Amino acid sequence: MSLLRLRWPTPNGLPPRLIWMPLLIVAVLLAISEHLVEFSPLFVLSKIDEIGAFIARMFENPPPLDYLPQLAEKMLETIEMAILATLIAAVISLPMGFLAAHNATPHPLVGQVVRDLLSFFRALPELVWALVFVSAIGLGPFPGILAIAVVSIGFMAKFFAEAIEVVNKGPIEGIHATGAGWFQVRYFAMFPQALPDFVGTLLYVLDHNLRAATVLGIVGAGGIGFDLINSIRYFEFDRLIIIVLAIYLAVTVVDRLSDTLRTRIIQGGGCKHGS
Repeated sequence: MSLLRLRWPTPNGLPPRLIWMPLLIVAVLLAISEHLVEFSPLFVLSKIDEIGAFIARMFENPPPLDYLPQLAEKMLETIEMAILATLIAAVISLPMGFLAAHNATPHPLVGQVVRDLLSFFRALPELVWALVFVSAIGLGPFPGILAIAVVSIGFMAKFFAEAIEVVNKGPIEGIHATGAGWFQVRYFAMFPQALPDFVGTLLYVLDHNLRAATVLGIVGAGGIGFDLINSIRYFEFDRLIIIVLAIYLAVTVVDRLSDTLRTRIIQGGGCKHGS
């Protein structure tokens, strides 16, 4: 019945009520909350000239070439932080994903505890975790790596558990029929089916972690973030430009490599299935 009510066009030519009523409610809520968040498109439009002048000042001076060696060192540190954090998270996420999945956990209570723990990891952003680890360990890239890894575990294990929960039951029953044990069923029947989804999540998280690592320097957790915030704070726009360009290039390169690796994995999987 609900699907019939969603059909459009309706006899009178107007959108169905089930479509326009929720949209109207959302619009009313946005209008009511507008003053709470100081949302004002007209204010932004009135500042177009000032925004343009601000952007123009960023290109007044040539970039400081003597800063390039320090930039390269900080960017390398940022990339290493993202990669190490992603690898640590991947290793820990695999067993936690099995423990969190409803069809793979050894006991429902264990699954619920692990899922709650993963929710706690995801509840706080990397910047907050970085503050915690900097306070506990000290300044440097290591607290940043731990902060990124904790949040990544929360996401990767959750996605991996969801991939495990939708695997085909046929291979599982076949492995069971051979007398395989608990670990063998999960390793030989569940893991191969969920692996492509896990790899895709791993590459996406790596892409995200590189962006996250660029700001953790703000709280002293290593990376390019410290130089970035100082360039903004002291209006060093010539240095800010090359920092932003370096971050963009690093993210773009990682994104291209991820796409290439994902394509090869998918094609390789397709060739195996086809053969």
